[in-house]
Amino acid sequence: MGGAVRLALDALFADVPAGQVDEARAFYQSRVAGRGPASLQELIDVRAKRSAARAADPPALEETIGTERTRVPVRIFTPVGGPPRGVYLDIHGGGFYMDSAARGDERNRRLADALHLAVVSVDYRLAPEDPWPAAPDDCEAVALWLLGHAEARFGTSRLAIGGTSAGATLAVTTLLRLRDSGVADRFTGAALQFGTYDLSARTPAGRRIRDEYFIQAYAGHVEDRTIPDISPLYGDLSGLPPTLLVVGSEDVLLEDNLAMAGRLSAAGNNVELRVYPEAPHGFTGHPTAMADTALSGIDSWLRGRIAQPAA
Repeated sequence: MGGAVRLALDALFADVPAGQVDEARAFYQSRVAGRGPASLQELIDVRAKRSAARAADPPALEETIGTERTRVPVRIFTPVGGPPRGVYLDIHGGGFYMDSAARGDERNRRLADALHLAVVSVDYRLAPEDPWPAAPDDCEAVALWLLGHAEARFGTSRLAIGGTSAGATLAVTTLLRLRDSGVADRFTGAALQFGTYDLSARTPAGRRIRDEYFIQAYAGHVEDRTIPDISPLYGDLSGLPPTLLVVGSEDVLLEDNLAMAGRLSAAGNNVELRVYPEAPHGFTGHPTAMADTALSGIDSWLRGRIAQPAA
């Protein structure tokens, strides 16, 4: 008989002080869980009611990256007090149909100054006005621009990429496109927070979100959503840079992230998975000490990756 295989979720938990776990548990017990817009009208209403993003200090430099196919707005932060040691390509979340790069300004300003990075955040086109493949086209265009211009513009060719939720999905699809073009190895690492890696509803994880409107808005026009440019879980994941996956144990996308970590590892990549107890989707954006711990851990991981030039 073969040896037993024992898997326990708590063995994957990130090292978090017990007091922070207790605080997070109390916070989420008293908090009404949010949900995304469930129809086009709800999406329109939510967009209209969103408050303006708070500006960072110093503020972002707003530019438009022009390519033969598209023009993509970006927001650029450079560190105060010295030249950047690397460049981080940030892709915001929001279900492919909400939010903007500006909503990450405060976090990206802190990231730029703390890690001495240039941070370039992509204002990709949103669904349903611009469904797939508009968003990955925009993200790829900015990534290719960085590959060609980072050294001249920022004085460094050390690149990393990352995103939250839908932004994590787009970070992976961007890397797959770059890998297929032979240039993904120019990125030293990918920091992915609670991504959505299966939009096909063909896996148990994918079926948990099969009725979400964001899927219809973004890729409802595509008959087979298992194509890797939509659901990267189905792709050939070999040849990608070292990857950090961060997710909460109460996230509806937990199984999705476990599956992605397994497939990345099976494909021969360097992958680290950190699961945070008691945490739901989007937890790194919530006012808890555990969120601060998770973000600090991501910063440390990125600092280590930027310090190493790409292969």
